[in-house]
Amino acid sequence: MSLNDISARFKSQQADSSQQSLASSMSHAAVEESFRIRARMVGVLIRDARINAGRTLEDCAQLLQTDSQQLEEWEWGEAVPSLPELEILASYLGVPVSQFWNIHTLESEHRDTNRTQDEYLALRHHMIGALLRQAREQAGFSISDIATQTNINLADIERYELGEIPLPMHELTMLANAVNKNLDYFLESSSTIGELLALREKWKHFAELPAEIQEFAANPLNIGFIEIAALLSTMPTDRLRRIGESVLNITL
Repeated sequence: MSLNDISARFKSQQADSSQQSLASSMSHAAVEESFRIRARMVGVLIRDARINAGRTLEDCAQLLQTDSQQLEEWEWGEAVPSLPELEILASYLGVPVSQFWNIHTLESEHRDTNRTQDEYLALRHHMIGALLRQAREQAGFSISDIATQTNINLADIERYELGEIPLPMHELTMLANAVNKNLDYFLESSSTIGELLALREKWKHFAELPAEIQEFAANPLNIGFIEIAALLSTMPTDRLRRIGESVLNITL
């Protein structure tokens, strides 16, 4: 191997070493930058949760037995709290601790919720109007007939049926009676809100049962008896009568 070959190999090794050092330096810089970005994100989420809960920097600092400057550094991403500190903050601010590694702020979620509620209200006004019109036509009444019967302005009824304006509850009650429907006819039942409302109605009925029946139904050991009762409730009357007669014959 000539001197030139040795020199070339040495230069090549130096170049490789420089590239590795540069790559290592770049990798370290990327990690540091990711830490800074993450710290800023956590800070934004802490501030968002604090403002949403109506707490001040001083409130949170007193809770954590530190000073407000420390909290301010967290919110600006200049420092990062520990997990136990985040857990205490989450409990105090009324959010799950996972909120602090979320990608959505509570403020944005509230905006989405408000938009969804507006859309829901507009849709429901149209649905109730359509149901009212359907019930009126099935009953063979004109809008004039209903207006005369309820003393509600004819133009308002037309707008109610088109879903252009909200239908007040007291007028909905009168209109429902006029078209021979109860209020359940107009209740929402297909959406998440409808399912939740229906579940609450069922719970209300359960809570009104005598205490001994509630206790019986809540006992997992009695599920079999409840299933039998549900099965019996679907049977034709004549078959139930035969079963009753059979039970009497056994006990006599």
